[in-house]
Amino acid sequence: MSSVVGILVGLVLLGYGRRLYWAFVAGVGFLTGLTLGPRLLPGQPEWMILTVALVLALAGAVLAVVAKKLVVALLGVFAGGGIGLLLLRQQGITGDLPTWVVFLVGGIVGWVFVRTLFEWALILLSSLAGAGLIVAGVGGRVALSPGLAFLLVIAVALIGIVVQAGLQGQPPRRAAPGRGA
Repeated sequence: MSSVVGILVGLVLLGYGRRLYWAFVAGVGFLTGLTLGPRLLPGQPEWMILTVALVLALAGAVLAVVAKKLVVALLGVFAGGGIGLLLLRQQGITGDLPTWVVFLVGGIVGWVFVRTLFEWALILLSSLAGAGLIVAGVGGRVALSPGLAFLLVIAVALIGIVVQAGLQGQPPRRAAPGRGA
């Protein structure tokens, strides 16, 4: 069930992450819930993890509309951190490196990226998040090697970038929220 929902959310992010800013924030909340849910609620049924992910998605969408400036900063942190964890897991990398370090480094990179190149950051991060959800959903139904999963994430993300930047028009040249016009 969650793999189908993940694929659907991933498709929305892949095609409309920049245009539907609030949907991108909701998608990042969903991705974060799916990633952290099993760790925070070990042994819970899949429907509970999915419910937590959906609640985080709804909270993110509401915050995106109400507090855009704060949400943009948090969006960069959570999208970058979530993508970092997703790539780490897809590569099957385990060991002494704590996952919070990967999340923190990815989050800082995502925050800097969003602050400096807001529109392009939305396109790239929503494409990567959407691709990650789609490949994770497919990987839940079909066995994928870590290398193949990584290549699929990159390939699907490139499709999302082309769709969002090419077919929907170039991002307008404007400052990130909170930076003045």
